Amino acid sequence: MKQPWIHSAKTDWWFILSPPFLVLLIIFLFQKQIQGLENHYSFYTWLFLIVFVDVAHVYSTLFKTYFVKAEVQRRKLLYFGIPIISWCLGVALFQLGSLTFWSVLALIAVFHFIRQQYGFMRIYARFEPDNWSKKIDEVAVYAATIFPMLYWFQTPRAFTWFVDNEFTWLKNVPNYIGGLTVLYILIVTVWIIKTIVGAIKTKTINIPKVALIVGTFLSWYFGIIYFNNDLLFTFLNVVSHGIPYIALIYIREIKQKDQQQLNWMQIFKSFSGIFLFVGIILGLALLEEFLWETLVWNEHFSLDFAVSENLLQFLVPLLVVPQLTHYLLDGFIWKKQKES
Repeated sequence: MKQPWIHSAKTDWWFILSPPFLVLLIIFLFQKQIQGLENHYSFYTWLFLIVFVDVAHVYSTLFKTYFVKAEVQRRKLLYFGIPIISWCLGVALFQLGSLTFWSVLALIAVFHFIRQQYGFMRIYARFEPDNWSKKIDEVAVYAATIFPMLYWFQTPRAFTWFVDNEFTWLKNVPNYIGGLTVLYILIVTVWIIKTIVGAIKTKTINIPKVALIVGTFLSWYFGIIYFNNDLLFTFLNVVSHGIPYIALIYIREIKQKDQQQLNWMQIFKSFSGIFLFVGIILGLALLEEFLWETLVWNEHFSLDFAVSENLLQFLVPLLVVPQLTHYLLDGFIWKKQKES
């Protein structure tokens, strides 16, 4: 069968499919050393994982949306409305308390992370018919992501998505882990059997789709359930999500478009343009985190600048606008491309 690579086998493997496998390999080989990094160089682990990957991937969306003049003109209501809605929603939630604000944002983020894995699966299954086999793949992706989160809701973890106690209110529901574990194992077993039987019958295998689903199972299971460690969770969670997203943006929105489609963005298509692309998203990420640190968190560095509580209820939702806009826009901007 024709392998449904997004760009090429080499590019897809290194930048989209390999992150969870490579990160897990590094963790198993150098777990003690990684923990040493967290203990002695927490600023640099935060800078690389949170700022340079997690926050930076949010700003890569600009190259598919706000940096594309024709796209903005075509959907003005969407691109101008979502940031306004994001800020208003944030302000409203903050009135209910900061924990409510961060809890809702965390659930939206979790949904976004889950849907990204589903979206990649759909892209790699785009040449396949919509039949029971693809439905099993879809169920497998959702099981790979939702079960670890449900486990997290019921079992104390040594890490958070955003802030402490963000999922505490979900622990009041009846303990369902036993039954869900059985269901999880059943789904994994059915998917493995389906994949093996399908490969034997057709004498072909969709390599990137299978790698994507296996990587999703591994990164979510080991990141949330197997390891109960903040840095290891962040390492697996952030790298497996952020690097593939940035790569997809560059491939689809720059590399695979001609000069007429790119317009002014053609400067990013050359080899040196890749570094300019990365430099822009890293610069924007650094700017955002500088504002967060100096105005709100004061954890990694501080300018001793105090912001009043009254101002924070409007400032924090404003600082969240890029992130929340990214989450909400993703539900619209990838729909057609999942099938093409």
